[in-house]
This record gives sequence, structure tokens and C-alpha cells, in this order.
Amino acid sequence: MRSNSPQHLSRGRSNRWDTTGVLLEDSFATAPGRIDFAELFGNTRPVEIEIGTGKGTFLAARAATRPEVNFLGIEWAKAYAAYAANRLRRANRTNAKILSADAGPFFKTRLADDSLWRIHVYFPDPWPKQRHHKRRLIQPGFVRQARRVLKTGGQLIVVTDHLDYFYQIRSILGQARGFVSIGFPRFTDKQGELVGTNFERKYIVQGRPFYWIAKMKYA
Repeated sequence: MRSNSPQHLSRGRSNRWDTTGVLLEDSFATAPGRIDFAELFGNTRPVEIEIGTGKGTFLAARAATRPEVNFLGIEWAKAYAAYAANRLRRANRTNAKILSADAGPFFKTRLADDSLWRIHVYFPDPWPKQRHHKRRLIQPGFVRQARRVLKTGGQLIVVTDHLDYFYQIRSILGQARGFVSIGFPRFTDKQGELVGTNFERKYIVQGRPFYWIAKMKYA
């Protein structure tokens, strides 16, 4: 699909941030057809997605330590997406790109079957009020899409500091077909950190507990 070509990369400066070559155009999220990651990244390396990239702390570190993997960060907030893209550009992380989009529809319409090795979801918005629970990312529909786009052996990894949301995530993933529980793969060398996001570091200082769940697609 031509919609996946480099023309969908941002080429200009946005406010204070230079996002050239890293931030994908908004239209990329809703373009017709499935993404050809080989065309997007220019190689056939495995792909991991982080949902809720924030300022890009985890993605920048992960892209640096795993140059043999391609990374796509999805961040709803445009300001954070631009900040993260500028951060990755300055660090010359050519194996990472950023998109500002709603992850749910993006997974459903743009990701091909068996196209990802990992999906990272760290500290998603818990939408704590009962009437807002339907806005939570981890729902049966999203999990079905995650299973569809993951390769066999691929992983879905979720960390939250919100106990009620964790119970919901655990229940939904426990009932999902095609997944098996695995141990949590550590992604940081820093003592006391699981993944090294900005939220995690803030919450460690505040003394908040973390709850995690990791699943592998087996069929």
C-alpha cells in the first residue's frame, strides 16, 4: 500500500519539537489497508508496539538496547507524541517511530494478522469512575485484536498501579482464548524498576504498588 510510504512521515518542526523522520502523519492511523512494516521501516525486523508512549522514556531506552527490533509508539496526546518523537530523533533511534492515535481503532483497522512480537501497555488510564469503565483500553474486543495481530509466541504485557483495573485486566485476559501466562520479562537494569517509564519512576517515589500481567499467544 502506498499509504505506508515515507510520505506519511512528518517532515517539519512542530512548536519546540523537531519530529522529522519519526512522527507519522495523523492520516497514517486511518489510511486504508493494513500496514506493511517492512515498507515503513525499510527492513523485515520484528516489530513491538507500545501503547501510551508518553514522553518516550521506555521506548527510547528499549530502542537503544534492541537495535535489531523495530518499535512503534502510539500516544493519544499530540504534545507528548511530538516530545517523544523529538527525543527519539535527537538520540538517532532510527528503529522507532511515533504515531498520535487512538490505539483501539488503529489495531482493528491498520494492523495485519501475525504482525507483532510484543505489545507493551504500561500504566494505561484506569478511568476510575464506574460510568467511565467502558473507556478502558483492556476490554475483550481489544484483547481479541491483540491476539489477532500477535505472532505465535508473541507477548502482551500490561502494568498498572490501579488495583481495580488490574482485577478487570486479569479477568479479561484469564478468559481470553489463545493465551498462556508467562513470567514478567524485565526491561530495565535499574533496581526496583520493571520497565523504566516516567509514570513508574514517579509512582516508585510515591510508594505505590504495581500490578502486572504477561501473556503469550500460543495459538
